[in-house]
Amino acid sequence: MNLRDPAESPHPVVRRLETGEFDEGPEYATYRRRGTTDWLLVQTLDGTGRFGAVAADPDTVVLVRPRTRHDYATTGPRWHFLYAHLHPKPDWLPLLDWPEVAPGILLLRPAPAAAERIADHLRHAVRHQRSVLTQGEQLSANALEAALLWCDTQNPKAVRIDDRLLRVIELIDQDLKARFELPRLARAVNLSVSRFAHLFREQLGVSPQQFVERRRLDAACRLLELTARPIASVAAEVGYPDPLYFSTRFRLHTGLSPSAYRSRS
Repeated sequence: MNLRDPAESPHPVVRRLETGEFDEGPEYATYRRRGTTDWLLVQTLDGTGRFGAVAADPDTVVLVRPRTRHDYATTGPRWHFLYAHLHPKPDWLPLLDWPEVAPGILLLRPAPAAAERIADHLRHAVRHQRSVLTQGEQLSANALEAALLWCDTQNPKAVRIDDRLLRVIELIDQDLKARFELPRLARAVNLSVSRFAHLFREQLGVSPQQFVERRRLDAACRLLELTARPIASVAAEVGYPDPLYFSTRFRLHTGLSPSAYRSRS
């Protein structure tokens, strides 16, 4: 090592995912000359830090590619941030194609509302990883994937989704059991029904009704994988009071009955 380099910091051992939250003072610094074999994601909540010469201000999200030099530190009196070391699943890689602001350093500046959602999901990832549940790691990975998906909505290199549609998606996800007629969804974002339906299909490629069903059935898949709830209970939880109708729609969505899907999982 060059004698002018800082002392080498410990290297985390990351099997798949390691998450956490730090609130550090002015003395905090990390240096790894060859980086790590995993990706590092950091969202600044408060205070300021830096990655080399790249500033990490509140709400910014920084992504460091594998084997990129780690040279990050507090630049003010404190640096409060959430982090995740990750070995991404193959289908996550398109979500990591962010603007590069320095060699191996990628950066997003999400809007405040999106930054809050990203932080919420990262906190869920931290909490689930500390859980004693056997499903804790998978739940943590699911939360991290949700954070990456919200990051993708703010990625200028990706297809941007209208903020009004993002609010509708959040409304749907908050209560999958609710009735989501077109007029209600359109009113929620102050659009006419025809304009809302056109914008939704134009940007998301499906009708609002198809999107709601897809969200419900994807949620049902997770419940079947991670819980032992009766199928009728799963159906009701995601908005299908009729278990028979739920089973029919689930089979069309996945190619399997709910019971066969659970057995395979």
